[in-house]
Amino acid sequence: MKITDLNSLSEIDKSLIYKAIEIRQSAYAPYSGYKVGAALTDAAGKIHTGCNIESAVLTLTSHAEMVAIDSMVKSVCLSFNRIAIALRGTGESPATPCGLCRQKMSEFDKSGNSIILIANLDDNDQLINIHETSLKELLPYPFGGDNIG
Repeated sequence: MKITDLNSLSEIDKSLIYKAIEIRQSAYAPYSGYKVGAALTDAAGKIHTGCNIESAVLTLTSHAEMVAIDSMVKSVCLSFNRIAIALRGTGESPATPCGLCRQKMSEFDKSGNSIILIANLDDNDQLINIHETSLKELLPYPFGGDNIG
C-alpha cells in the first residue's frame, strides 16, 4: 500500500475520489456516526456510487462498497476495475474496507488487478491523504467459485 496525493492521480481517479466524498454525505449512520462513501468504475467506464446505510438491526446495515457494487450489477455490468472509498481515518494507519466488502469486491474483480483508492478524511471531512492498494494486497486468498463444488 502506498500513500499518494490527489495531484498525482489520473482524472478518472480524482473523479472517483470526489464522488466518494460527495456520496459519503448521503450516508445514513445514526448509530455509529461513521459515514462511508464509495465510487467505482465498471468495465464500461461508467461510475457507480454507494454509501453506508445503518439499521438498528446491525445485520441489515448496507456497506458503501456493497451498495456501489449492487448499483453496478443492476446496470448489467459484472466487473469493476477501480474503486475509491472515502471514510474517516488517520494518516499513518488508513481505515480499509472490511472483510465482507473485500470478499464482495473479489466476486466482481474479474481482472484480479483492481485498484483501491482509500481517501482518509479527518473529523471535519477534510482530505488527509489517499492510500492506493489492490484487492489482491488486501485479500490475497479470496473464497471464489473454484472453492464450491
